Amino acid sequence: MDSRLNAVVDLHIRDDAVAVVQIQRPEARNALNSAVREQLAAIFRSLTSNEQVRAIVLTGGELCFVAGADIREFAEASPIEMYRRHTEYLWEAIARCPKPVIAAVNGFALGGGCELAMHCDIIVAGQSARFGQPEVKLGLMPGAGGTQRLIRAVGKFQAMRIALTGCLVPAPEAFAIGMVSEVVSDERTVPRALELAAEIAALPPLAVAQIKEVMLLGADLPLDSALALERKAFQLLFDSRDQKEGASAFLEKRKATFSGE
Repeated sequence: MDSRLNAVVDLHIRDDAVAVVQIQRPEARNALNSAVREQLAAIFRSLTSNEQVRAIVLTGGELCFVAGADIREFAEASPIEMYRRHTEYLWEAIARCPKPVIAAVNGFALGGGCELAMHCDIIVAGQSARFGQPEVKLGLMPGAGGTQRLIRAVGKFQAMRIALTGCLVPAPEAFAIGMVSEVVSDERTVPRALELAAEIAALPPLAVAQIKEVMLLGADLPLDSALALERKAFQLLFDSRDQKEGASAFLEKRKATFSGE
């Protein structure tokens, strides 16, 4: 995948079971065109089934995460044309990835870029990062989960302010309202995301996958149903070798070695 001449998304799998996915379209501030979306989807589908990967870092590099969708691709599009593109299937490859995905955000994460970050499980933002859903200024609205993921992350009143005004949200403010997980100095954004990913990758992958699945599914269920889902996943993990290894290591006061079984 890395070797394609027209690749605009780079994949690198590290020795610590962390995959680094980087959007590389600097001339357009990493704007999401069809090539970027398709390559992201293909990469995330491949990572889903790659047993050598336990955590993923998604970044746009040191200067810009994603400044938005490529407006040139939809400025004159018709409703039927937009429907036939079925971009929801491309986004779904990221949303349904069972492995933890950490966004490392420097610079702008606007429109589709903000939505892309919100598809991830953890967001590490550089101090000068800026988030926003400015679609309203183009006579549009967020169309890749921006209205729904944002309101679930920050609540009605902040989400309404951000989506209705199209304002930019500086990283410290985004952290204060629960839009991102951490804010670090700009040069620490990617290293910090890699640290978190390596920490998670060293933990039992079955437990990690169950935690992610139950938290995401349970968030939209009634509490009693969500608690039942949690209990069943909790009980299921007692059939894993990693659970036995973790318990034994704790009792024997040694470091556990998790196999993913």
